[in-house]
Amino acid sequence: ETPIVLTNTLNVASGIEGLLSWTLEQPGNEAVKSVNAFVGETNDGRVNDIRARFVSPNHVIEALRRAESGPVEEGCCGAGTGTVAFGFKAGIGTASRKLPESLGGWTVGVIVQANFGGFLTVKGVEVGRQLGGWSNEKLLTQAMPAGWAERVKDAAGSADGSIMMIAATDAPLTQRSLERLAERAFMGMTRTGGIASNGSGDFALAFSTAPSMRVRHEAPYGLLEGGPTVRSDDMTPLFMAAIESTEEAILNALFTAHDTAAYDGGRIAALPREAVLQMLRKAGVLAER
Repeated sequence: ETPIVLTNTLNVASGIEGLLSWTLEQPGNEAVKSVNAFVGETNDGRVNDIRARFVSPNHVIEALRRAESGPVEEGCCGAGTGTVAFGFKAGIGTASRKLPESLGGWTVGVIVQANFGGFLTVKGVEVGRQLGGWSNEKLLTQAMPAGWAERVKDAAGSADGSIMMIAATDAPLTQRSLERLAERAFMGMTRTGGIASNGSGDFALAFSTAPSMRVRHEAPYGLLEGGPTVRSDDMTPLFMAAIESTEEAILNALFTAHDTAAYDGGRIAALPREAVLQMLRKAGVLAER
């Protein structure tokens, strides 16, 4: 019923208030008395003074009024200004895939608010382990070195966090098919090394922009909803598009972020891009320059 707003945990109320005001002021909504707003969040308290609750309903309204088509800003912007993923500064990331006409020609686009952790993996390369982050190797080590338990305990916290994954498509999908599409976003998350840890709030949402799938608020009695839809048997290419787009969006959030000063005087470093690229070249998954 509303646009989707992403913010931090303690500003959800401001997000809802802004969405309500914006929606009610839209032409044609003069008699509307019920609005179900959608606000997603992650906790950016490592960087942001989250208790100060800087976001106001007016900020949300202004963002909605200024929204436009075109390239989406990535990295340390919007709801990604204070987010951290895999121990590095992250943020907002986007990616998309367009199917060939023989498979429908539809597009799947994904935007993420990356603020989670695990074992950072890029194109199958265990980048996190090589950078000294938390890795499977620590958990599987048979000969536990001195201080091993303490290091694992400390590192476990870095796996917590949250991620919002929003998938949009122009394919005419039913509610059931959209739910299945959203589930595939988690597969993209795990391809980057995310593990959906105990303290991680990971959410995925999918929606269709196909006009034929819009639910009319008022319609003549007996009018059937929707039109032709994608068959379940034809969903596989869309699943792959969602998985790849989510994986790439998360990596884009990391690769486009920059070092950021935290409110308490600390500093969250960005992913060392050149070091990571060199690892990928060494592993043979990225061409030498």
